[in-house]
Amino acid sequence: MHAQSHGEAFLSLLANRLQGDGVYLFDEPEAALSPQRQLSVLTILHRLVYHQSQIIIATHSPILLAYPNARIYHFSEDGIKEIKYTETEHYQVTKDFLNRHERMLEILLSAEDEDLKSKERK
Repeated sequence: MHAQSHGEAFLSLLANRLQGDGVYLFDEPEAALSPQRQLSVLTILHRLVYHQSQIIIATHSPILLAYPNARIYHFSEDGIKEIKYTETEHYQVTKDFLNRHERMLEILLSAEDEDLKSKERK
């Protein structure tokens, strides 16, 4: 595993070491994974669930959040509440960006350009 990238080593660990019938806790498993590899993780998670596993994941990945029948909990100052996939900020931001990426980039980068110009004048 030391000859693999961080993401590939993590994926190998998931695929080859975790056999099911367990409780698994993951903190942002997507951190080292491409979107394609996150899709691979979904299939591994599905195998673990099929083999009677309980999986708890803290994630920002709209791909991992999409797992069917997952219970998604939102933590905020108001407490903890269960929400739907499409109500998650991660889903909404990603969807908006993919559907309107040119406009969003224009807004983000023009604001940054103005900020940089302002700092140069000082």
